[in-house]
This record gives sequence, structure tokens and C-alpha cells, in this order.
Amino acid sequence: MSNETNNKCVTLGLEPSFGFGDRIGLATPGHVASMNLAGGGIQPIYPQQSIREMARTGREPAGVMADAMNGAAAAGWTGKIGADADHLKTPEDVDRTAVAGFTFFTIDPSDHVDEHSDGYDEATLRDKFAAVRDQIDWIDIYLGKTVKLATGAEINFDEEACMRCAVKYGIALNKAVALADYIKQVQEGAGRDYEIELSVDETEQPTTLAEHYIVAKQCVTRGMKLVSLAPRFIGDLEKGVDYKGDVDALEASLNDHSAIAEELGPYKLSLHSGSDKISMYPALARATKGQFHVKTAGTSYLEALRVVARHDEALFRKIVDFGRERYETDKATYHVSATLADAAPASEIGDIKELERQYLELWEEVPEGLGFTKPGRQILHCTFGSTLTHADFGPAVRGVLEAHPDSYTEILEDHFARHLRALNAGM
Repeated sequence: MSNETNNKCVTLGLEPSFGFGDRIGLATPGHVASMNLAGGGIQPIYPQQSIREMARTGREPAGVMADAMNGAAAAGWTGKIGADADHLKTPEDVDRTAVAGFTFFTIDPSDHVDEHSDGYDEATLRDKFAAVRDQIDWIDIYLGKTVKLATGAEINFDEEACMRCAVKYGIALNKAVALADYIKQVQEGAGRDYEIELSVDETEQPTTLAEHYIVAKQCVTRGMKLVSLAPRFIGDLEKGVDYKGDVDALEASLNDHSAIAEELGPYKLSLHSGSDKISMYPALARATKGQFHVKTAGTSYLEALRVVARHDEALFRKIVDFGRERYETDKATYHVSATLADAAPASEIGDIKELERQYLELWEEVPEGLGFTKPGRQILHCTFGSTLTHADFGPAVRGVLEAHPDSYTEILEDHFARHLRALNAGM
């Protein structure tokens, strides 16, 4: 496919937005169909892929952009389109995506986050803090202060809270600000608009209100063009399945985080790993008053496998078996709980509809307002890179989708309309 596109992507500001990741390059017509059916006031981001996903699928930023923009044009989309260069870690990542026309830059400083800081005893915490103290100049700004949010919640910046934030996010924050400065230099130097999202969600423990406040305040104070921030929310946000946790408790927490975003920005709250988290969508939309961003990626790939299951049963069975072989290795970088024992091998499931049910799930069997929960879905989710770069399976999956484009579009239209309706229900 040509890398020429008919439109340019734009910044979306504080408008509610939804990211449609596409790991194959054929999903955009289905994404557009879902927006036409149920988009409401939500703006789409069709070109969205992380550097990690590009590496695992053998794609390049220009190709991701062209596939999405040409797909949108072919489907007749005439509205705004944002473009998310996701999980950027280095200036080289910025260079590759900026030249391709991306406008929404998601900074991921997770390599420099101390995920274990929440569990340090006092002695260890003080030692860790001493090791980073000379690289952090904001401690005295917050130490001993109390902030009362519009929700009535109070944030107490005592010594422990400040030290844990410094140990957990201090170096990562410096790296993120430096990368944001580079993005500004590149985009403004080329006369291009841009906006930044900061991702601090890839941690074992939820982001505290104190951590959110300090990180966001420092980003804004130090000149980051922050339009969206992704905290680690309470509960479990595993890949490929619905939210696991108390939605009422989540909404109360979201109200507090949203109050911080409104006070310090305003900026949007971003939900990463948003695929299939339908049960929490209304709460997110309500708490943020429509100032949210949702990021999905793997779910479009899994729905591509549904097309395979319905049109090439033998291929789907092979992919299930291959996924089971690769799962223990490929799941290392993902937050999932599924085990191979949770889903039977393809050879033990004779009926193709039952195989689809176990590894992809069926909407008609899911209670209204909920997303998918089957663990088999996580097995296929984590192994997308191995499957799509396999000499036989990758081309075969693409071949099925190209042979049945209407089927893929119809499945994606239904799938994402359910997501979009759930978000609009809270607006």
C-alpha cells in the first residue's frame, strides 16, 4: 500500500478520545464503522501503535500512519483524526514517529520507575532516597503541605509520601521532562502542532494521589505540553479482559484523580489497557466529565482471529496451539493472570464455536454492560508478535482478512460500538 495519505492528523486537546490500535493494518474500516454507529462526541485516534508493538510486528511508523489514514479515507471518514505515537522512550523513537506525522506523543519512562518503592521499609526507603536526592529539586516544595481537592479528599505530603514519590518516580520524571523538551524542539522546529501524554501506569501498585499531584505539577511547571496522563488505577487492568475490581470504589478514586487533573491542567485522564474494560467505562466518563482518553490495541487483533476462526478453522486451531507454545515466553512483558491450564488445547475442543468461546468469547453470552473475561483470550493476546511474524501464520492471517474484509469490518463495528456506547453512557 502507498504511504501517501489524503489527510493530516490533528491535535484533539481536551475532547474525549479513543485510540484504535491496529497491529495488522487492515482494521481501520471497522473502526470507522463503529465511530459512525456509536461515536457520539468521542474523537478517534486511528493511527496508534507503540514502538514495542512495531518491533514485534515488523512495522514502521510511516506504514502504520499510511494504513490507518488510507483506511479511514477509503471508509469515507471526514472528521478529525488524532495520531498516537505510543510508549516512546528515546529521542530516536520521537524522530521516527514525528516525521511520519504523529501528533499525540505518549512518553513512557517506565524503565526508570522503581516499582518496588511501595514495599520498602523505612531504612531501605531512606537509603534509596539518599541515592536520588541530588537529582531531585522539588521535595521542599511539597514537604509538610496539605492539598484539599474539590471532592473533599485531602493529600498530605508528609515525609514518607514525598520520599516514596521521589524514589518511585523522581528519575523517571526527569527523563520524561527531557523527552518532552525534545518533542517540543522537533515539532516546533518543523512548524508542527503536538500534544503529550505521560504514562505512569505500568507499576505494580496504584498511583497515589500524592504521586499523581507531584508528577503532574512538575510536568506542567517544567513546561510539558501535557494533554493526558495515565495513572495506575486501583483494581486489575489485565490485557484482553474486562476490569477486575470494585467499580464503585474505582469511580470514587477516579473522582479524586480527575479533581487533580482539573486543578493542575486541565488535562485528560487516560486509560491504558482499555480493551474490553467496558464495565468501568461509564465510571471513567462520569468522573472525568468527558475529559478522558482510552487506548486499545490487542482487541482488534483478537477480533481479526475471530474472522480466522469463522472462515479458516484449521488455521485458527494451529494459531491456538502455537499461542500455547509461545505463551510462557511472550507473556513476560504483560500484566495477565491466565495460565495454560485455564483453557484446553485445540485438540480437546471439537466444536469450532466452543473453541471460539474458550479463546475469544462470544458477546451474546456476556451480560449487558460487561466486557470479555475468558482467560484463553489472554493467551492469544500476548502471542500476537510471534504469530504475525511467523513465516506461515502471519501471511495466512492477513490473507483471510483480505479475503473477507466485510466480515472483519462487521465484527469490529459491533465490537467497538459496544465500547463507545459504554463511554457515551457516562457522558
